Amino acid sequence: MDLLTFALLLLVLLCLLLGAGLWIAMSLAAVGYVAMVFVHPSPGLFLASAFWESTGSWTLAALPMFVWMGEILFRTKLSEELFNGLSPWVRRVPGGLLHVNILACGIFGSVSGSSAATCATVSKIALPELKKRGYDERTAIGSLATSGTLGILIPPSIIMVVYAVAAEVSIIRVFIAGCIPGLLVMLLFSAYIAIWAKLNPDKQPRPEPPMSFGQKLRASAQLIPCALLIVATIGSMFVGWATATEAAAFGVLGSLILAAVTGTLTWQSFLDSLRGATRLSCMIMFILAGAAFLTKAMALTGIPAALAQGAASLNLGPYGLIAILTVVYVLLGTALDGVSMIVLTTSIVIPLVQHAGFDLVWFGIFIVLLVEIAEITPPVGFNLFVMQTMTGKEQTEVAMASLPFFLMLVLTVVLCTLFPVTLVTGLPDWLLSR
Repeated sequence: MDLLTFALLLLVLLCLLLGAGLWIAMSLAAVGYVAMVFVHPSPGLFLASAFWESTGSWTLAALPMFVWMGEILFRTKLSEELFNGLSPWVRRVPGGLLHVNILACGIFGSVSGSSAATCATVSKIALPELKKRGYDERTAIGSLATSGTLGILIPPSIIMVVYAVAAEVSIIRVFIAGCIPGLLVMLLFSAYIAIWAKLNPDKQPRPEPPMSFGQKLRASAQLIPCALLIVATIGSMFVGWATATEAAAFGVLGSLILAAVTGTLTWQSFLDSLRGATRLSCMIMFILAGAAFLTKAMALTGIPAALAQGAASLNLGPYGLIAILTVVYVLLGTALDGVSMIVLTTSIVIPLVQHAGFDLVWFGIFIVLLVEIAEITPPVGFNLFVMQTMTGKEQTEVAMASLPFFLMLVLTVVLCTLFPVTLVTGLPDWLLSR
């Protein structure tokens, strides 16, 4: 049996296990075990090491801290005050507070560098407020699931660092190159929301009475606590005072202090926030552990390398190569996390891309965008799992809600491919040449 056929059978097995209702993490681990049996006599040793290594990462410690930060904001009135402060400024924009999902994910993404942490944190705050105000739940879920992927596109990003090291390009250049595509994704998401709102007025909450400019400013005073928290969290990392994990800890401490100062923190809300963060973090960690074992199994079988080599053997032109690589990375994204996709394929793909004449900094952003797409692609789209857990919806329902925003990501990939200098490489070249 050739490797590509074997990969297809593994994908079918994964779909069957998920369809049968087996836990996501156990399904991933089971498929990895089956793959490992064919290439190693002791797959159990790899299972144990993968589970330990995937959950023993210092970088990953930022995830539960950001989740807890979101839980604190959700359990107290700080999240409500955030929406009350933003509401006056977007209430007349088609789509209203749905636009806040995009902006909030962009802000949190710049802090955490993790799509899962961004999706979980912002969703925990936004979903209850949007539901209470009468916004369409399907659109809210779709916007949050896809906007959460901004955590890996807006710098700093762990995946960008991994790619820059693997491809031997400047980390700073890759960070700067991600700025315009990140803003473009946010703009396209907001544009879709505005158009959808215009076409579906019956799904919008009733318009609120107009407010004067002075009233808007007074209402925005409620933004000050959350704004200070966000600025302090981001600033501590950007000025070099703290790592992402340390910044996440500062965010938790700051949210606790603000909740206490505003009188919204109680012993019960503190315990509830801790329990909620523990449950959600354990769920995410368990899935990551299962994915880590599957990644090890895939690496030993040689399937990622076979896919990349298959693309190279077709002898296509530059854009044909990019089209094939797009398909390959999206297929890999159905079974691997973003970091693993990059680590396992870069050594083969980078020479092909260089030979085709593409800039490696541009290709890094291209891969990050494809990883974003993979995050919301069934059956193993990680953000789909997060939203599925938080909303209680079926994965198919979450995926369908995310489909329009998925298409906006595809459009971004197309635009960045057609205008690489304008949208990707021009900004770092201009800034670093001054």
